[in-house]
Amino acid sequence: MGQDTSGVSIAITNTNSFGYAIPEHMERLGKLGPVRRVSVPGDCRGRELAEAVGDANIIITSGTPQFDREFFECKPEMKLVARDGLGFNNVDVEAARERGCFVTKVEKSVEREAVAECAVCEMIDLIRKIWLGIRAAESNRWLDRGQFVGFELRNRTVGIVGCGNIGSRVAEILHHGFGARVIANDPVADEAWAQKNGVEYVDLDTLVAESDVITLHATLNPTSFHLVDEKFLAGIKPGTYLVNTARGDILDQSAVVDALTSGRLAGLAIDATSVEPPASDDPFLNNPRVLITPHIGAYTVEALKGMGDICVGNAELVARGERPEHIVWEE
Repeated sequence: MGQDTSGVSIAITNTNSFGYAIPEHMERLGKLGPVRRVSVPGDCRGRELAEAVGDANIIITSGTPQFDREFFECKPEMKLVARDGLGFNNVDVEAARERGCFVTKVEKSVEREAVAECAVCEMIDLIRKIWLGIRAAESNRWLDRGQFVGFELRNRTVGIVGCGNIGSRVAEILHHGFGARVIANDPVADEAWAQKNGVEYVDLDTLVAESDVITLHATLNPTSFHLVDEKFLAGIKPGTYLVNTARGDILDQSAVVDALTSGRLAGLAIDATSVEPPASDDPFLNNPRVLITPHIGAYTVEALKGMGDICVGNAELVARGERPEHIVWEE
């Protein structure tokens, strides 16, 4: 006979993927206790958020809302906040830990292939202007195709900022699959891997100056916050393209918009914004130089199953009074 899981109540907050692509995840949660979906503004926090999730003591969440200290003060019964993804910047981990609430994330390898493929896909879409061609074709502007001349990745220089879990896979795809020259900047250099995959480690200034395309894969922390600022953009070659499938706050939006307007930055592809969803007047929306997708980098059946398996597995462990896996302060 299994252990008693009575008293468990589960809320799923602000995720449009969990439980839809893989219905069995909802079925497994339903065996633990009542489950409900909660949709709140991305900046919802504190007492307001505590009231929104009601009696839930296990939460599976997207990158929003904001589980701040006040939230945990209002919800001392919380057992688990399981992040259905890698980043956990929306959770006050210390406040949770102080109150005996576990905070978990998914295993980084689960998203690796999906996000790397998305980054390369958006890169090609951007530099070949395929997305603009699609818009023209849908409007029956077939003869406008002369406006959509791009360039090939072969022999071009692609700079990877953050060559860890996902960035390293992007490098492998670009070198072996497209024949690009790949340079990378990362605080940890794996020289054996780099030699095998044709990657050259360089300092950030060199990467910025030499790249035809720059793709961002750094984690968001105080060092990378607004990394792409006015100084960064002043160092790029005119006509450089930028891809960001990491975190929106790595970009200083004002500086990026100025660079796009002047043409110094030829185009931008992003799969994440600082606020999600962005406001209707966000300058990245409806910008002819910006290709934007709604944070779908990890949206493959394989990745969503892997992420969901971890979140549900941790909910099952905590419901039985056991310790979950992938606790953020232990990794």
